[in-house]
Formats: sequence, C-alpha cells, structure tokens
Amino acid sequence: LELFYARQLRLSPHVLGHSKAHVGRVVGELVRAAKAQGLQPGPLALSLRGDFVCIGSAYEQHKVRSPDCFDVLVPLRLPPRLEPAVHCASAPGPPGAFVCGLAAPAWPRHYRAFAEAFCAEPHGQRLLSSALVLRWFQGHLQRCLGAVRYRLQERCRVRLAASPGQPPTLLLQPRSDHLCCHLSMAVRLIPAIPLGDSLYLTAPPEDPHAACPEVLWGLNASRHEQRLLNWLKEQAPASSCHLKCLQILKGLRDLRGQRLAEPLCSQWGRVLSSYVLKTALFSLLLRGPWEAWDERFLVERLEELVLFLRDCLRKQVLMHLFLGNTALPEALALPRFLKEAAPVNLLAPFDGPTLDLAARLLLDTWNQAPRVMAACGSPRHRWWAPAPCR
Repeated sequence: LELFYARQLRLSPHVLGHSKAHVGRVVGELVRAAKAQGLQPGPLALSLRGDFVCIGSAYEQHKVRSPDCFDVLVPLRLPPRLEPAVHCASAPGPPGAFVCGLAAPAWPRHYRAFAEAFCAEPHGQRLLSSALVLRWFQGHLQRCLGAVRYRLQERCRVRLAASPGQPPTLLLQPRSDHLCCHLSMAVRLIPAIPLGDSLYLTAPPEDPHAACPEVLWGLNASRHEQRLLNWLKEQAPASSCHLKCLQILKGLRDLRGQRLAEPLCSQWGRVLSSYVLKTALFSLLLRGPWEAWDERFLVERLEELVLFLRDCLRKQVLMHLFLGNTALPEALALPRFLKEAAPVNLLAPFDGPTLDLAARLLLDTWNQAPRVMAACGSPRHRWWAPAPCR
C-alpha cells in the first residue's frame, strides 16, 4: 500500500504548487476581464462579483495522480434589491437540490428585462433558471476570452471549451522553460449564486427524473468542508493517515473501475464518487479517537473505512455531513442555514441491487487489493496481503 501510494497516487508538492499558482493567475485575469465587461450593460444585468473560490481535492490535499484538473467557483452578482430565497424543491430532484426563488418587492417594471432573460415560471412562480444562467455565463466568458488570451499569450495557450448543460472548462497549456510547468490543465469554471456564510448555489448534476430541472439549484458548502479538514488536521496526530486513506481508497476505486464493463463501470464511479468517499471518511473520523489515525495504523484504518462504507451501502444510507446535522463540533461554527436544512441521503438516487453490488465489489476490491494493483500496471514487487475482511 505504501509503495502504491508513493509511486502512483502521491502528487509532487512542487508541481501541484506550480499548477495551482498558474490556475490562480489565469482565472484571476479572466474573472477580472469578465467583471469589467459585465458592468457595461447596466446595473440590472447579471454580472460577476470579481473574485473566485478554489474548491475540490486539489485544494484539500487529497488529489491523486496528476494535478491536471481543477474546480473553481465564480460568484455572480445579482441586480440590486434581488435576494435569493432558498427553499427545498417540492418536486423530485437530485439529492441536495434546492429551488432558488428571487424575492423582490412586487417585481418593479424595470426588472422585466432581467426576468425574461434569466427566469422561468414552471408552476406560475417566477424562479431563477440555472440553465439560463449557465448559458449566459458560457457566452460571457467566451466573449471576454480575447483580452485574456492576448495578455497571457507569452505565458500559456488558453482555450475555453463549453458543452450544453455543463460548466465551461478553461484549457491551459503553459509555456515555460521549466519541465515541471509543462503540464496541461483543465479548469472547470462553475457559476455560483452567493448565499452568504460561505455558501453558494450551483447548477446540480443533470437528472432525467427531475421535474423542471432548469430551475433547480444545488447547495455547495465546499468552504465549510475545507474548514472541517483544517480543524481535523489540528485535532489528529501530526502523522495522521486520514488523507492517505482517502487517496488510497480513491486509487483502488479507479483501478477496479478500469476492469469493469459498462454500465457497471459508470454505476461504480457514481456510487463511490469522491464526495461519497470523503463524506464516509469525515463521518468515521468524527467518531474518534484521534490517536487511532496515526500513520502506523494505516492498514487498520483503511480496512475500517472500507467496512464502514460497505455497511452504508448495504443499509442504503449515508447522510450528508452538513445538511441537517446538529451533532457536528461547535468549533466549526456552521451557519444556521445548514443546521436547519432537511437531512439528505447521498445514496438515495441508487436502487438496492446497485448498492448491494457496489458493496460486494468494494469488499472484493479490498480483499484482492494486491492483485488489483499488480494487474493494473503497478510496479512488480511483493505485495503484502491483508487478512480478508469478515
């Protein structure tokens, strides 16, 4: 496991640091250009707030393999006197989905252009449309890319790739004399509606069973997840292995997925998404004791994480760590909105047979970990095989 982590999963802090700095500079230039262009139509149009929020595994120290993909939230600015009023979707939608309404006093006449451009009325109620906002965001960034490309042409090649219903992706190919800085990167730019308290609304993943998906918004609490990770780092021993456990489990998941045929491969990746694995780790960590996560107990903690996740899949329940959870430590100072939100089961979208199959595959992957790693191209050496789980 240690060799597998060191040779296939661990990222070079030097290369990751270069990549994050490059992403920050380029995205900063693009956001500032887009903000300046967005102010020209007038105060009643949608515009960018002018900053960005880096989220995801690359900024939480548990990314594996290559630092070539990044996620960035781009906060938007709504017109004056319009405030998003968030309430749970009454119709079925993706897990954790919310409907964002726009609260304005009697909708003055001069807001009509904004409402026609960015709102939908699925049930007679005027709601901000995530699909229309995403479409405007893609076009707005594409129009502003020319100025950024000219300023950055000596540093890197920049291209914006956009597909319907998906956040645009900024493709970067650096030009540098240093070999470690030649890595091409893809930066997903996610438009976000700020709610305050470091909470954002983003367009949820597409769900064919959702009613009126164009007005659904998902809650993003990435900043609070980063704060929780920092708090856990302070509580755990200096040589804690909790992030390494998460990285190894993600690596084993990816290796096993390469050997599965469709549609099982896609189901395996969705059920054991990185967010599900991270939530399971958080839930297990908060049980304590902290001393048990010392580096010398790596195999025991990894096996405990596998068994905990296996039990969650069999019970078909893994609750969102923040939504409606009042048992989190007070030191985290979570906003009231998260505490009072309705609890969300992350495994609710999947049926029982799919989760049972994922549980069996997960346990088999752990029991056969040396064989799985050796068969998928890891260096040839003698793997130590842990005792099978019961």
